[in-house]
Amino acid sequence: MKKNSLHKDKRRDSRRHARMAAAGVVLLAAAGVLQLAARGVPGADRLAGNNAGGIFSALRALAGGTGSGYTAFGEWYATTVYPWIVGIYGRICGIFPFSVVELLLYLSIIWLILFTTSHIRAAVTRAEPVTAAAGAWFSAACLILGLLAFLYTACCGVNYYRRPFSSYLDLEVRKSSVEELTDLCEYLTDKVNETVDTAPYSRAWNEEGRRAMAALAETYPQLAGYYPRPKPLAVSWILSVQQLSGIYSPFTVEANYNRDMTDYNIPHTICHELSHLRGFMREDEANFIGYLACIGSTDPSFRYSGYLTGWVYAGNALAAQDMETYMDLYGRLNERTRADLAANNAFWNRYEGKVAEVANQMNDTYLKINSQSDGVKSYGRMVDLMLAYYRE
Repeated sequence: MKKNSLHKDKRRDSRRHARMAAAGVVLLAAAGVLQLAARGVPGADRLAGNNAGGIFSALRALAGGTGSGYTAFGEWYATTVYPWIVGIYGRICGIFPFSVVELLLYLSIIWLILFTTSHIRAAVTRAEPVTAAAGAWFSAACLILGLLAFLYTACCGVNYYRRPFSSYLDLEVRKSSVEELTDLCEYLTDKVNETVDTAPYSRAWNEEGRRAMAALAETYPQLAGYYPRPKPLAVSWILSVQQLSGIYSPFTVEANYNRDMTDYNIPHTICHELSHLRGFMREDEANFIGYLACIGSTDPSFRYSGYLTGWVYAGNALAAQDMETYMDLYGRLNERTRADLAANNAFWNRYEGKVAEVANQMNDTYLKINSQSDGVKSYGRMVDLMLAYYRE
């Protein structure tokens, strides 16, 4: 009887492992189909159903062909399917006041250690055959990888192929002269000095970030929709060591930010990460959306954060062209702002090193994989958008 029972247990375990592995393969395949559709594979239109043909034809004509950087399927998905994901899944994870993805990270590490250790121990003591232990580990790995790949693609990856935010704006984005860049920097210097704010970090900024994005959506309806609460990481060192101010989690549809960095960075980072929850994944555009949301806010801390962040980006571009003018404008900043900039530089300098280099290279590769061909250099295009906005 015991022998028969043991055989039944083995068969049951084997079937369970096979089902887990199969589920992982199915999820990986689904993620692959979505990625291929988003990247404009011929016939992808049919994935959205026969009734979408007219929509896709119109979008393809608007896109101007495959060289546009976005696809009909990507636009359709970002404006039709993705808002439901944010409204349902993002709303569920948004109930919790802490970062769900951060908690899941810690729990996953603990589970992985215990799971691996238990099966190794069982194999060593021969309480479980080595093949059974390997099968259990392999099937679990397949399921986890499949789930992560699907969540990433469904909640983030496809959105890289939607229409860029700048395409909705009546702005002339073009090469600008040094004189135009100088004018923008002078304007931002004055605005920073007008809005300089000494208020310390407050949890109320989370709600203000949501309000600022909702207010901006009144002008740009493409930003309308539900915004889950932004959340600081409990252990922000995880971001600091990678020199990251914030991160969007596609696995839980959350906007997370680095609580340890200089306070003036936080409002803009909150709005930047929230812009990703509207499906705008390009970093340069998320920066620009964050800038617009902050300078349009009624909260002094947000306006200061927006103008100072804009000043830093535009100022860096000016410094590369005309260091003397840049230093003159820097000297015109008020004392508090210069102190904030010094504190910001000191904070990030503490985390320079090999880990930051590797993280930067990984981020660069990630952006290129998602068709942002300039990699991390795409962050600099925010200046072109600010110049176009300033000209208007």
